Amino acid sequence: MHAGQNPGIVRRRYTLVLLTAMSALAFMDRQILAVLVQPVKTEFALSDLQIGLITGLGFALTFSALGVPLGRLADRCERRGLIAWCRGAGGLLAALGALSTGFWGLMLSRAGGAVSDAGGAPASMAMVADLFPPEQRSRAMSVFGTGASIGALLALLGGSWMAQQWGWRATLALVGLGSLGLALLLRASVTEPPRLQTAMQGAQPGAVRDLWRGGVTRWLIVGASCVLLAGYSFGAWNTALLVRHHGLSLQGAGWVSGSAALASVVGGLFSGWLTDRLARRDPRWQIGVPVLGMLLALPAGLAYLMLPPGALSGVVVLVVLYAFFITWWVAPTYAALSLVVPAHRRATASAVVLLAGSIFGSGLGPIFTGWLSDVLTPWVQGDGLRVALACAVSMLLPGGLAFARAMQAYPAARTAADRLALAAS
Repeated sequence: MHAGQNPGIVRRRYTLVLLTAMSALAFMDRQILAVLVQPVKTEFALSDLQIGLITGLGFALTFSALGVPLGRLADRCERRGLIAWCRGAGGLLAALGALSTGFWGLMLSRAGGAVSDAGGAPASMAMVADLFPPEQRSRAMSVFGTGASIGALLALLGGSWMAQQWGWRATLALVGLGSLGLALLLRASVTEPPRLQTAMQGAQPGAVRDLWRGGVTRWLIVGASCVLLAGYSFGAWNTALLVRHHGLSLQGAGWVSGSAALASVVGGLFSGWLTDRLARRDPRWQIGVPVLGMLLALPAGLAYLMLPPGALSGVVVLVVLYAFFITWWVAPTYAALSLVVPAHRRATASAVVLLAGSIFGSGLGPIFTGWLSDVLTPWVQGDGLRVALACAVSMLLPGGLAFARAMQAYPAARTAADRLALAAS
């Protein structure tokens, strides 16, 4: 630590980095089958629909059952312990996927791994909101939000390399056990940050209903569902598209997708910085930045899917642009939630948004895309996957419209929340 540096700042940054690293490994595990899809599909003779069920439904079912209850629990209890238990248990269950002998074994492993995000993500976001003041919150959330992009990058580059070196089973085991190790480190080295007294009173009955009734939170939930459907469908199937349509090797496809993941890290960090800067001038930019990102990502994604086989220069440029812009919604959205939702409902609010994304994004998105690919392939000369992905990416348009509705209601909701917080203090 440098002389004169505030120990509190060091602890906050260490906690943020560790929470981000745990999110990265959890997302790496979540995305790893997108990289391993071809060898797994070949070994078990699975259809695209079955792959979609494994990569999406197993996670969505577990998250749907546990996400909101664990989010409400995070609003009432020590978040550090909850994060450690959920991240550790999820990593251990995911590692057991290495012992799978077929479709059902992989399905159950993916479902168990969802415990990590169901309990760890909402509680982590609530901790970040308490660690950093409002004027720094979008940037802090952008750092935490890069965990997903870093995890995708690790899955695409490290996952593909490990799979070629040691096979897909060893890859699943190593990633899951890594999550368990970080969970133990968190429990041993991080203390619970202070929060407002109202935060300890717990989420009251009707918390989810009240979130849906709020104009800002309702439209953020709808918009997040749309953008996550586009994002997770693309992430789950892009490696397979690069192999099938552009003739790349598994490792070559990993490098292309890894470039996109790196661009999403940069895009996520940039969006947090841009939002904090612009929102000081006009609070509507808190949600306006996500709207702009979706409107820029949509044409880039569709243009990428229209490229002919082997157009590798265009592939890299367009997929990087798509990845850079599509992450602009994450940090500003969760920061906005922390600024308009009462302190004792922050984790619950984050869990509801994550739940909507789990159902419509990681749940239905890969399944719908895989099913549509199977249906369309005989009719479009083997290009069913490209058309299915184009349909998924097009969901960015209704997503952007939903965020625009939230942007209109945001200034009044922010003013009301600030008044309540001032009265409580």
